[in-house]
Order: sequence, then C-alpha cells, then structure tokens
Amino acid sequence: QVQLVESGGGLVQAGGSLRLSCAASGRTFSRDAVGWFRQAPGKEREFVAAISSSSGNIYYADSVKGRFTMSRDNAKNTVYLQMNSLKPEDTAVYYCAAGPVRSIWRENYNYWGQGTQVTVSS
Repeated sequence: QVQLVESGGGLVQAGGSLRLSCAASGRTFSRDAVGWFRQAPGKEREFVAAISSSSGNIYYADSVKGRFTMSRDNAKNTVYLQMNSLKPEDTAVYYCAAGPVRSIWRENYNYWGQGTQVTVSS
C-alpha cells in the first residue's frame, strides 16, 4: 500500500498563507485521485478539495473556492494545497487521502495520512 505524510501546517494570522504538502511512499500514486479533508475539534471530517490522476480535473468545496489551490507533481510523488486568505474557521487538522476516483466522500478513499495541524488566529 501507499503511505501518505502531510507537512506544512502551522500557526498563521488571518489573511495569511500556508502551503501543505502530501508526500507518498511505498509506491507511486500517479494513477490515484487525491483528496484533502479537514477536521476541527468536535466536528466531522469535511471535504476540502480533490484532484484526478491527470491533474486536469480539480473540485473545491464552496467554503475554500477562490482561496485554496490544489496541484500535484507526479515526478515527486507529491500533492500540494496552497491556502491563501486564511480565516479562523479554516483552523483544523488537514488530511490527504488517495483513492481510485476523484470524490468528495471519505468512503471512496483507501489511504490516509496522519494529518497536519493548521491554526489561524484572528
């Protein structure tokens, strides 16, 4: 199976930017779709963005559309999430996941990383 490791989280002020990375090991995931999800304390894990294996098809949740940008570099076996104009409500643990198709549903992903904390202060 593929192992996923997120990095790039941290503490930023509202309006700031952060770039998250999701690196895969064990095998390449160039043929997999990859999704980003986030979970705040006491809340359900929610969809953020997802990209197809070709990198040409990307879908964003309405809450982040226009602020977040997802991309992938298959040569580096890495997926990125560029987060701009961050808001306090973006505070959560962010997870990346890999699966056979692009999807907004958690159940469609087979592999998950351990998550990286993003905290946005006001």
